[in-house]
Amino acid sequence: MGRDWLRNKKRIVIKIGSSSLTHKESGELNLYKIEKLVRIISDLKGSGKEVVLVSSGAIAAGRQALHYEGRPDTLALKQAFAAIGQARLMMIYQKIFAEYNQIAAQVLLTKDTMVNDGSRYNAQNTFEELLNMGAVPVVNENDTVSTSEIPFVDNFGDNDRLSAVVAALIGADLLILLSDIDGLYSDDPRSNRNARFISVVPEITPELLAMGKENSGSSVGTGGMAAKLAAARIATDSGSDMVIANAEDVEVIHQIMDGQETGTLFMAHENINFDLMHYLMNEY
Repeated sequence: MGRDWLRNKKRIVIKIGSSSLTHKESGELNLYKIEKLVRIISDLKGSGKEVVLVSSGAIAAGRQALHYEGRPDTLALKQAFAAIGQARLMMIYQKIFAEYNQIAAQVLLTKDTMVNDGSRYNAQNTFEELLNMGAVPVVNENDTVSTSEIPFVDNFGDNDRLSAVVAALIGADLLILLSDIDGLYSDDPRSNRNARFISVVPEITPELLAMGKENSGSSVGTGGMAAKLAAARIATDSGSDMVIANAEDVEVIHQIMDGQETGTLFMAHENINFDLMHYLMNEY
């Protein structure tokens, strides 16, 4: 079964994690990859698509700005790095997007934002206006006030789930999760050579959710496969297709949008009983 229909997707959320935006050797931002990502998003915009980018990397950017060696070991230090790094990260995005005649806008969210009716409505309106104006919203969890991504899982917990919540909020028809793995396997391929790659997931089943492991192959990122499956549940239940693909080469975005069979495709199966707010209130 081909994926030609993905070419017709109009409103796309792309998530990229910290481990995909930083150099493995130093943990510092990979500016070459960020520039390439921005160029691809700008090209998608030029083809008539609406794109929202959910980007990690604030803590890494803060460490880089302060020339901090090693990993921060306290929550307050991580939050301070996020405060410095988020501004630096947005400066980089705005500068590079401007080179391609695009405008980047910062949107910082927390779970509290989403479960409060008034703030959720305001956030939804902001996204709509930004997209109507042709801007590219760049979304992250507000790590300076929310401790969910660093290091606990008590709010969104990671940008995988955050990106799915954003996709549901704005009615996106495609969510692309760029990670450090090719897609979904029957087991962890790093420890089991017989792990089977799964190309298409027609529906999220309890058996599939049980396959998720609460771990991550990277010392930088926070989202393991369990988080990606949770994101897939949110996205597909709200009516969005989702693809997990390897961010080693961000050209994979073009391959996905061209309908090539790369990564794992989770097919939308809109659930009329799915309520995003009920999910947020009861699943975290």
